Amino acid sequence: MFDDAENRPRPQGQHQIGQHQIGQDLSALSVSDLDERIDALRREIARLEEDRRRKQASQEAARAAFKF
Repeated sequence: MFDDAENRPRPQGQHQIGQHQIGQDLSALSVSDLDERIDALRREIARLEEDRRRKQASQEAARAAFKF
């Protein structure tokens, strides 16, 4: 049987971002590994914030369109 880590259930509170799982043990990671993960997480935060701004603007436009 093929053991696919992507399909295994994660402990509650852990989400995978690239190779990083939120809440994982960091003791085995080098400074370089940590820097890479920090950069990836910052990019992901920027992506989430942009999507949130876009959705918020869409909601505000819809509210304005239906305002009487």
